[in-house]
Amino acid sequence: MKRWGIILTIILLVLLAGGVRATSPIEELQTEIDKLSASLEMSRRATTPLEAELSRLRAKLASIQAGIDKAKAELRSLEISISEREKEFGQNYVLLAERAASFYKTSRYNSSLLILFANDSAGGAMRDLFYRRAATDRDKNAIAEISINLIKLEADKKKAQEDKAKLDELQAKVDKEAKFFEGEISGAKAYQQKLSQQIATLNAKQQQIIAQKLGSLNLPRTLAGGLVCTDDRQLNPDFSERPAFAFFTYGIPHRVGMNQYGAYGRAQSGGQTYRQILEAYFNASIKCRDMPNEINVEGYGSRTMDEYVKGVVNKEMGADIPEALKAQAVAGRSYALAYTNNAQGSICATQDCQVYSDARRGTANDAVDATGKNVCGDGKAEVLVSGEEIVKAWYSSTDGGYTHTSGEVWGSNKGWTKNLRDTSGGVGSFGELNERAYDKESKCFYAAQGWRGGSKSAWLSPSEVADIANVILLVRKDSSNACFVYQTDKTPPSPDKVCPQTGNWSADEVKQKLGGEAISSANSVEISGVDWGSGKTTQIKINGIAFDGNEWKNYFNLRAPANIQIVGPLYNVERR
Repeated sequence: MKRWGIILTIILLVLLAGGVRATSPIEELQTEIDKLSASLEMSRRATTPLEAELSRLRAKLASIQAGIDKAKAELRSLEISISEREKEFGQNYVLLAERAASFYKTSRYNSSLLILFANDSAGGAMRDLFYRRAATDRDKNAIAEISINLIKLEADKKKAQEDKAKLDELQAKVDKEAKFFEGEISGAKAYQQKLSQQIATLNAKQQQIIAQKLGSLNLPRTLAGGLVCTDDRQLNPDFSERPAFAFFTYGIPHRVGMNQYGAYGRAQSGGQTYRQILEAYFNASIKCRDMPNEINVEGYGSRTMDEYVKGVVNKEMGADIPEALKAQAVAGRSYALAYTNNAQGSICATQDCQVYSDARRGTANDAVDATGKNVCGDGKAEVLVSGEEIVKAWYSSTDGGYTHTSGEVWGSNKGWTKNLRDTSGGVGSFGELNERAYDKESKCFYAAQGWRGGSKSAWLSPSEVADIANVILLVRKDSSNACFVYQTDKTPPSPDKVCPQTGNWSADEVKQKLGGEAISSANSVEISGVDWGSGKTTQIKINGIAFDGNEWKNYFNLRAPANIQIVGPLYNVERR
């Protein structure tokens, strides 16, 4: 029996060893741990925490932890199985001993010589020999089965012990990396908080300067205001210093609600109905509601609601694309009723409200009727409703591929506005955005804003870009320095409580105060971070030095010459 057991064990071990070895889940986890560790090591060496990268690593870490938890659960199941099999084997041990003794006796007793000495007839002896051999085979098979189970049980116990040790080691590594990772997250948030505090150092007068510069651009809020954007890539900088840089913004204010050029694109190339267009831009339903008989329009007097909306659609939307015109009709009607509290007040006829005139055209009239009496009946019309409230359905000319909530733009969040990627497909680069944005046909979809000199361009020299970077570095060192870094070609504001002393330090003075940290010339300017989900430039690098996207925009708008501005959250840089 002992020899048989040894032979059986050797055969089984050879069979087990001879199989093709697949990669185990634990080895796969180890590979993922190694990849994560490498990524985290890269993060350790980074000079500036990147929120996007940290979010990606956090998701990766969570995935690995889930894998470890799953492996631990499987290990616990295996350990329970081993425990149950050990109990079962204990019960079978007596059977194994009996089978082994029986096999030993019958294997010794089973001999063809017994036939010669048997008292019975030869036939009876043969039958007895057959039965004994059958019993021997049965005992042998039972011993083999129990032995195989025993060997597998021992192998599983060994594997369970090894897996438990590996998982404990992996868990320790993950816990260690998680601790560092959370430290990185905290550091990133602290960094962002610090940037926010630095940005907040822009005092009221500085904010007023920026607002005045923005106002001087006379950017249209809607299509009715007229689009005057030009492509500065076609203009030559009027200075010899090279390379020159221009900061191109996607879209123009205010980017809340319906994107008018986006509505064109959705209707024309996307084949969307006016309902689909409005549902894309608003968290609201389209409902028929009773209309007031008249509405007072400043400068025009009383008009019926139908006539008023026809005048708005005619002015606000020029292209005769029926579904886009219908979307404008519902949005304009909703805005007017919300603005005037169901016509109890009056509404202006300019961009400050909605542009209106008594001019009419057939396609605009048809769009108003198609969303009014033709679908709802006389005295009723379609409006956008949130709950039972008619929403103030804001809209703007060109959103640059992204709309934003009212809270993001004005600080007053309304539930019916959206942060929306307004494209026909996914976006992961400026090239894809330029190709897929619904409002890409607008002149103001991608433009540098502001001008100076004879060329009327928004190009900046490398020394001017370096000066803006130096201003930020100087304010980072001491927030009180913000009182001395206004626009160099303008008179600084007078002192106040926030800035008891003010001035306008020149580029050379800023560099002198920074010393060796100063950038003499911007040779490399790149957008190094973009949130493609919400449409915001998150980081820019000047000669390899990283600046927060909003931080750069604010100080650029304060320091850049003339009225040159970055007018939105998503911007790119052009070079020539």
